[in-house]
Amino acid sequence: MSTKPFPEGKYSDKKKASPTALSLAGLTPPHSIEAEKGLLAACLLDPAEIISRCMAQKLPPEAFYHPAHQVVFEVSCDLFESKSMLDAQVLAEELRSRNKLEEVGGFVYLAELTSHIETTAHANYFLDKVREHYTRRRLIRTASLSIERCFSSDHQDVELLVDEIEKEIYSISDGQVADTTHPVREAVVEAVTLVKRMIENKGVLTGLSSGFRGIDKMLSGLKPTEMIVLAARPSMGKTSLALNIAERVSMSHEGRPAQAGTLVFSLEMGAEQLAMRLLTGRAKIGVSRLRDGIINRDEQEQIAAAAVELKEAPIWIDDSSQVTINQLRAKARRVFARNKNMGLIVIDYLQLVAGSDPRIPREQQISEISRGIKGLAKELKVPVIVLSQLNRDSEKEKRQPKLSDLRESGSIEQDADVVLLLARPKDAGDDFSVAADKADLIIAKQRAGAVGEIKLNFIRDITRFEDYTE
Repeated sequence: MSTKPFPEGKYSDKKKASPTALSLAGLTPPHSIEAEKGLLAACLLDPAEIISRCMAQKLPPEAFYHPAHQVVFEVSCDLFESKSMLDAQVLAEELRSRNKLEEVGGFVYLAELTSHIETTAHANYFLDKVREHYTRRRLIRTASLSIERCFSSDHQDVELLVDEIEKEIYSISDGQVADTTHPVREAVVEAVTLVKRMIENKGVLTGLSSGFRGIDKMLSGLKPTEMIVLAARPSMGKTSLALNIAERVSMSHEGRPAQAGTLVFSLEMGAEQLAMRLLTGRAKIGVSRLRDGIINRDEQEQIAAAAVELKEAPIWIDDSSQVTINQLRAKARRVFARNKNMGLIVIDYLQLVAGSDPRIPREQQISEISRGIKGLAKELKVPVIVLSQLNRDSEKEKRQPKLSDLRESGSIEQDADVVLLLARPKDAGDDFSVAADKADLIIAKQRAGAVGEIKLNFIRDITRFEDYTE
């Protein structure tokens, strides 16, 4: 517990810390002023991530012990919800407009809060501590009131008294667990609506268009909450296919306007390399021609036009080479909170994502990462395309890959809604180690549809996949 003094103001330490605080035998109710300051500072440093996290956990203002902190947190949440922006200056102005700035200690105290911590690395710890102390205070209050009622309710039916106390205890417990159960009628209503839409709009996709006719026909689009695994051996073009899909989702394609923004996590290639692939693919100019400097004026204009389009495209690239699944999810939440109409996430690739604890076996880490990616798709309600490596068995045995060829495959197979395996065509010859001009995209798993194969053309010089033609 903290004994650090507060700034002078309405909520100074000279005054009672909380109007609802109970003092039992001279004991101070559980609280940590330092944890509250740390959490508020984290909210000001990174509101998109930390306030979103507090809201997701339904943390109320009264979870803070000190009334000044209650006011700061409540106004911060109001600002973030209404304007999606927050810093000490904006918060101070809003508090001043509500005649509460001096009550919480003035701008000097808000500035002190901002500098209280350097990073938000310990925000989860502060949040857990604030929730823990709030729960303990609620339990103390409920227990105290229950004792009082037991002494004073001589004429009340004891079963009714027990029932009332149980309800109060349950309300505390209920606040600790997210309510994820829903009556089946809600799900049925949504399902019927989807069925009607499918009947009325025969052939219309139920998700984002991938830009490839064969893929859209088989998958009916990239659907929200789906984890779509795209796996292949190295040099088969899985990164190229994922980028081609991202481009078609976030940029105009064959007369269709852009559909939604895309966030790409590239753990293997840098942002500049990815941008070069997008640029040359969009302009349909071979990298080798650019490298040799033999492009003509028309091709230069094509590149310039593609560059203008890409600059305006709602595509975000995170090229951190070291990222844990928890950091990846936090970054995704932040991007989605700051940018509207985001609709797709691409992760390149799963085996490069780090587990939260490097000491546990890699198989368990992959299981944690896979569950985390599926959880991210459900949380943000978007499809997530995650690239994955295949083992060498298909190459050794000179055959097409299958579901069991996924590296560390158990949890990936289980969590994925769709598994796509990219391979050379059966008749492409003996070299299974590099991409060919044609490709087979094998749908090895689809929870909501059939499995099968899709043929694609691959233009190697511009690393671009196109719909299949003879």
